[in-house]
Amino acid sequence: MGMNIGIVGLGLIGGSLALDLRQQHTIFGVSRRPDTCKQAIARRIVNQASTDLSLMAKADVIFLCTPLGAIEATVTQLLPHLAPNAILTDVGSVKGAVVRAIAPQWQNFVGGHPMAGTAESGLDAALSGLFVGRPYVLTPTDSTPTTAVGTVAELARSLQSQIYYCSPEAHDRAVAWISHLPVMVSASLIAACLSESSPEVLNLAQSLASSGFRDTSRVGSGNPELGRMMAEFNRDEVVRSLHAYRHQLDQLITQVEQSKWNSLQQRLTQTQIARPSFLSDPQNLGKPSVKEA
Repeated sequence: MGMNIGIVGLGLIGGSLALDLRQQHTIFGVSRRPDTCKQAIARRIVNQASTDLSLMAKADVIFLCTPLGAIEATVTQLLPHLAPNAILTDVGSVKGAVVRAIAPQWQNFVGGHPMAGTAESGLDAALSGLFVGRPYVLTPTDSTPTTAVGTVAELARSLQSQIYYCSPEAHDRAVAWISHLPVMVSASLIAACLSESSPEVLNLAQSLASSGFRDTSRVGSGNPELGRMMAEFNRDEVVRSLHAYRHQLDQLITQVEQSKWNSLQQRLTQTQIARPSFLSDPQNLGKPSVKEA
C-alpha cells in the first residue's frame, strides 16, 4: 500500500530516494531553494515540493537528507509539523551523534545510512537504481519502536538494498575504517605529493600520474564539507583509525630504513590476501549477525 513519503533535502541521495520510491508512494519534497523545488516537480521526481517544512505534515515517513551539520536544526524546525505517528529516519554517514541528537526529541526515529553515492552532487545527479545491491544500514536502539524499524526496513528493501542492522556505535567505528579514514589518507597522499620542493619534479609527477595515483587519491578529492563533517561528527573513531594507520606507517618506515625486505614482503602478502574480504562478492554475502537474511 502506498504511503506519503517526505524527503527533506533534494540532493543526490534525497533525489535518488524520491525517484525510486515514487513508483509506489506519493513523494513530498522540501528544499531550501525554490529552483530545486521547481526542478523536482518538472522532472517528476516528487509529487509536491516546497521550501516550507509544513508540507511534511502530510508524511507518514520522512527521510532527512540534509548535510550532517544541518540535521539537528532541521528536526527542531520540523517537530511542530509532524503527524503524531510519523516516522523519521536519516541518511547521514555518522550515526551516534545523530541518534543522540534526534531520538530524545522524537521516539519514532530510526537511524539510517544508505551507503551509495557518486562523485556528483545536487538534484541534477539524482539517479534511479542508485541503491540497488548497496548496503543500507539501520541503527535502532533499545528504545526504537519495532514498527518504525520495520517500516523503514520495508522501504529500504523496496530499493533492493542489502539491509544491515547494528548499533550506532558499531556503525561509526566500522565506517571510520572503510569510509572516513580512506578520505583522510587519500587527502594526505595528495598533500604529501604537493610538498615536493622542486616544481620541475612536481610537474613531472603530475604528468606521469596514472591509474595507481588516480585510484588511491580519488576519495581525497571529494566534497570538502562532507569530509569535514565526517571528522567533526565521528571525531573519536576517526582519530582512533588515524592513530592505527600512523602506527602501520611507522612500522613500514622502520622496515624500509632497516632494509627488512623479507618482513616488508610478508606484510604486502598479508594485505594482498586480506583485501578481497573487504570487497563485495558472492562468497562474502553470508556474513552473519548484522545482515538481514
